[in-house]
Amino acid sequence: MEIIILPDAECAARLTSLLIADQVRGKPDSVLGLATGRTMERVYALLVSLHRDEGLDFSLCRTFNLDEYIGVAPEDEHSYRHYMNDRFFRAINIDILNSHLPDGMAGDIKTACRAYEDAIRACGGIDLQLLGIGVSGHIGFNEPLSAMRSRTRDKTLTPETRRQNAAMFGGDVNRVPSRAITMGVGTILEARKLVVLVTGEEKADMLARAVEGPVTSRVSASAIQWHEDCCVVVDEAAASRLEGHTYYRWVFANEPDWRVYRARLGMTPE
Repeated sequence: MEIIILPDAECAARLTSLLIADQVRGKPDSVLGLATGRTMERVYALLVSLHRDEGLDFSLCRTFNLDEYIGVAPEDEHSYRHYMNDRFFRAINIDILNSHLPDGMAGDIKTACRAYEDAIRACGGIDLQLLGIGVSGHIGFNEPLSAMRSRTRDKTLTPETRRQNAAMFGGDVNRVPSRAITMGVGTILEARKLVVLVTGEEKADMLARAVEGPVTSRVSASAIQWHEDCCVVVDEAAASRLEGHTYYRWVFANEPDWRVYRARLGMTPE
């Protein structure tokens, strides 16, 4: 795992978008695991700009989103399908049939969850999985005590998670669904590469627990410590509780591969 500390949320989003863009350029038929939420909106906007201005080509890509609310129709503006179509898919040249989200309206949720796992396997697995970390320490909707080997399934959301997501429902926590379908922790860990974006001081304590604390099902995000190719991109505010920040900064400044990205971000050598 590598932790990259950048000056602000904009810079962190830019690096995240560059990592995804390089994955697509290097493997045009990449299978991308995608995430939703306010943290990711700038990432998608930057990827749309790279598509429009530099010809970043998504035509052969296939995507699988982490989660979807149960009981919210795809055309509902509060669904994650609507979020992804509105902020990303309709602005790039992906075949919409190659973009996948869990079916929160399925009559048989457990069968739909198994079908989602089958679809990921049929595509050869996920090449790069984009992640955020929730206020309860979750990745996807893997709330506390989610099994580390869990697969795509339905979960009841914690009050903290519903409060965090209330902004997308007009600030009314009572409108936030209480259940969702999510990729499991085990599903996420099978992706070949993880890119985790975390910004804001409100995430600082949970980020420190996830990347420097013990691996525990009480903080499902801590499972990323087990992944052999995981990059965690954070801003200064989110990094404020990290004990190893000096070393993380030294690595980003001195590793040859990261020096290239520093240059692309317009960061002067230290």
